[in-house]
Amino acid sequence: MRPLAPDYLPPAWPASLFPAGLPSARGRIAAGLLEKVGADGAVRDGCRSRVLESALTLALLRRHGLRHAGARAGLVRYLERHRTGSLLDAVLAETALVGGEHPIRPEVLETIVCQVPDFAGARKRALAHALFVMLGAGPGRDGWDREAFDVSALHPWAVVQVTAVRAVLGRAAGQPPLSADDLALLVSTQRRGTVWEGNLLIHLSVLHALADLPGTSATVDEGLRTALLHQQSDGGMPFVTDTDTWSTVTAGLALHTAGAPQRVLHRVARHLVTVQQEDGGWSYTDRARLSDTDCTSVAIEFLHQLDPCGYRDSIRSGVEALIAVRSADGGFPTYGAGTPSEACMTAAAVNALSTKDRLPHSTVQSALEYLTRIQDQDGSFPPGWSRSRLHTLFRVHLAAGHSNRQASPPVRAMRERITSLVCAVQRDDGGFGQQDGSRSDPISTSYALIVLAGGRDPAPAARAARCLLSYVRSDGSVDSPADMVGPRPFPYRVPVLADAFTLLALGHLTSRIQPFHPLAPGPRPGAARPAVTL
Repeated sequence: MRPLAPDYLPPAWPASLFPAGLPSARGRIAAGLLEKVGADGAVRDGCRSRVLESALTLALLRRHGLRHAGARAGLVRYLERHRTGSLLDAVLAETALVGGEHPIRPEVLETIVCQVPDFAGARKRALAHALFVMLGAGPGRDGWDREAFDVSALHPWAVVQVTAVRAVLGRAAGQPPLSADDLALLVSTQRRGTVWEGNLLIHLSVLHALADLPGTSATVDEGLRTALLHQQSDGGMPFVTDTDTWSTVTAGLALHTAGAPQRVLHRVARHLVTVQQEDGGWSYTDRARLSDTDCTSVAIEFLHQLDPCGYRDSIRSGVEALIAVRSADGGFPTYGAGTPSEACMTAAAVNALSTKDRLPHSTVQSALEYLTRIQDQDGSFPPGWSRSRLHTLFRVHLAAGHSNRQASPPVRAMRERITSLVCAVQRDDGGFGQQDGSRSDPISTSYALIVLAGGRDPAPAARAARCLLSYVRSDGSVDSPADMVGPRPFPYRVPVLADAFTLLALGHLTSRIQPFHPLAPGPRPGAARPAVTL
């Protein structure tokens, strides 16, 4: 996600074309992010409550947690406030609050399935169906595509989730209970006080699968107490315990583009080295053990930008972890070798691997060729890990740009289609929304601005910058709707990511502007001390 090298970019733009408040806005955001860097170098900001996990927790309390009256009351209050939210949230909240068997609405299931990659369609349909069964909805159907429960090419999180889904749907259909191996797998995820891999959705799904099975009552009750350790002040439950590593790598790279103090950046880097997994990769949180391509790629980029020699061992191990999961089609998956390649993850890997001059050209080239094959004619790509289609677009645009010197005609054409699509969907206010019909929002506008900052025409970038700056508050924070999804297509919100991506986008933009003025922000409103000068 780092900016392109100057010799890969078109000529610089004059600063007079852009908002005069650009440097001060960057300074406020950077100062706010610097304050979030902890003494250990981590950037921590909690995942906010979500209707899905809140509804699943309330359903469990009804069956096993009568002693948790306060927790139950908080969940009810939280879900009541979301009865008039989005279609999915409203239906989930209503189903959990009303209880009893209600038919599952087909249009809600289709809303879920149409937003996931084709390779996951059958599995996500079963998951969506099982979630509503967990909440008390009627079983609805008996027959399922075999691939919905095929775990042969799944990563460990998905294997556990699919096993829980199969147990829930099988019980609803009157089928025999779980096998001894499946039961042992589910029980193995339960540890007092610990949410397995930091994933509360999987934790709660396992508890629903175990509920009412002989000999599991104590396990379910203990698991419920563990889950409630993460109930938030608004009464709701989050998707995951935290996204500290993902927040750290994203904020670290954004701060680097802003010229943050080296001592702070090295503190961030040292933390990342300590949470690097044994396989050389990084996970979204230090509570998890499953590495993912996204966190690994951005960590490599950040460490390389900061000090490629000082962190060469960690960088080398990270690159080896990426190469180990590379698919035969040239692309890269999110998790583990043998799982399907994806556009955004392939672009992320290319951005990381392009930092290594000695890497075989064929590795990057075959990844770029994979991307050209799966791009739609309008320039878009299949759904990724963001509600905004612009997320994958900016990652692929950078991947093609970092390989500019050796880009083939199809790769150059792919990049041009992305630029054309981004320009075509810019709104009248200069901003960008997650999808057609969505209102402009800061994160989508940031994604788009990164693409526009690599173009030749400054006008679209200037309009996007003016829109983006209008979202920056006086304290440097940026409020944006939920953007990341997990599991697809359920959105979750970690506020610090809006700050990080806004700062990252402004960093890409200022790399094109001449003369470039170093950041020197004044005192932040309400602050007891002056903001850090960058």
